[in-house]
Amino acid sequence: MRNERKVVLITGAAGGIGQALLEEFAARGFRIVAVDLPTDRFPAALQAFGEEHLFHSCDLGSEQDIRELYNWLDTQVDRLDVLVNNAALGPTMAPTIETVAADFRKALQVNLYGPFLMAKEAAKRMTRGGAIVNTASMAGVLGNPRRNAYAASKAGLISMTKSLACEWAGKGIRVNAIAPGYVRTPMVAELERTGKADLGLVRQRVPLGRIGRPDEMASVIGFLASDEARYVTGSVVPVDGGWASFNQPGTAHPPVEGAPTDELQAPQIKQKRRNVVVTGAGRGIGEAIAQRFAASGDRVIVVDKEAQAAEAVSRSLGEEHIGIGIDITDEQQVVDGFAEIKQRCGTIHVLVNNAAIADEFKPSLEQTAADLDRTISVNVTGAFLCAREALRMMPDRDGVIVNIGSINSFLPFAPRHAYGASKAAVDVLTRCMASELGPDGRRTVTVAPGYIRTPGVAELEGSGRIDAGAIRRRIPMGDFGRPDDVAHVVHFVASSKASYINGSAFYVDGGWTSFGNAGSASNPGASDEVNMA
Repeated sequence: MRNERKVVLITGAAGGIGQALLEEFAARGFRIVAVDLPTDRFPAALQAFGEEHLFHSCDLGSEQDIRELYNWLDTQVDRLDVLVNNAALGPTMAPTIETVAADFRKALQVNLYGPFLMAKEAAKRMTRGGAIVNTASMAGVLGNPRRNAYAASKAGLISMTKSLACEWAGKGIRVNAIAPGYVRTPMVAELERTGKADLGLVRQRVPLGRIGRPDEMASVIGFLASDEARYVTGSVVPVDGGWASFNQPGTAHPPVEGAPTDELQAPQIKQKRRNVVVTGAGRGIGEAIAQRFAASGDRVIVVDKEAQAAEAVSRSLGEEHIGIGIDITDEQQVVDGFAEIKQRCGTIHVLVNNAAIADEFKPSLEQTAADLDRTISVNVTGAFLCAREALRMMPDRDGVIVNIGSINSFLPFAPRHAYGASKAAVDVLTRCMASELGPDGRRTVTVAPGYIRTPGVAELEGSGRIDAGAIRRRIPMGDFGRPDDVAHVVHFVASSKASYINGSAFYVDGGWTSFGNAGSASNPGASDEVNMA
């Protein structure tokens, strides 16, 4: 009989992020298989989480070691649900002309070939619902001097995350990655000790003003491996404090004396009821987001252009929630509406800019400036106005803004010029605000959905403006997402568990933005719906 307890295999488990991953998955109820280089001390430390957890030594630079690891695993467990490819060989920081070819190859062997072989063997043992999460790096996204092999290996791992996600989506196996910035780990501490990194300068380069903690990486990995991220595959989530969002001369944060307390340990956060404003919450994704925050105990202010819809949703959530009608294209209505929220609630802790409209689907030669303005006034200017007013009401060094973007910000559709432009603008608004507001202790994040089965999408399908069958075939997971898929991600990025995600775009698209082949990404068959529960 198959054991019902889920099993996770974690490589690099003895390191800084690795040990945080042990805590994360133990708290989630997993049985842990920890993997690292041979060590005498680590197995005893693992037992602190319970005697049922296992350790096995493995050199990820050895294909033979990896085969032996999985042969041993087959004798110990009868299932494998999650693989976390966390192990890595750090940068040597050697100049290009002084880099030995053997060292270059070794980095690729451990950081790229090893994770691929681990994933291949894991996928053979996984059933539908399996998840693989890779620890990449911002070094694989942005160039850094003297990190040639390390950066190349991490860029390769990011690409492989996407291609494996597309290949295995039909098997029900999701593949995602995080791209950490600087994290206070033994690897980074060694760079500082040897004079290869000045952490004081690093902190000034991060809008949040500090280096990330291992637990902040582990919490994102834990979420990506969870059922709440069931429509997330091929996504690479930057967890960098806003590093990649800052793009001007000078520093992103004033100088910091020593290591900030929040860098050394997670702050003790008292559970509090937050005031959460969700725009466009009268139906669809917005309504699902409102329901998710209400279910966690927050008070939701439901905002919609249709006051009756906003009030109906707020009543369905409970008497403590509030519904307000605001046309966000009207600046005075936004100012007055948020003044009412201030009078009734005092503060705002989270703003979710969800309100948006589609464009006219007309050929570009028939589109006018008025057509562009209609879409952009709602999707961009309206979002900006709401953010501006919400910021006036956020507590000191507190607050999160979540902007709902789209796959169109990454891959525009023709002739949907206005909609694509509006969502690209929203993504950059997120980055600008992340850079500006990070030093004030506030975060801004984009959540970018793919095709989600909402009333709006149903209307587009019913009017013949989209071909639902063709769309499903273009999605590696073979189906539209659900509104609650987006709601779970929004709720997570607005939580303390996502405290180092700032300025990032988090795609919830079933793999859409990872697919670059010609032809179909999936074969959902004749059925209109694919069971992805």
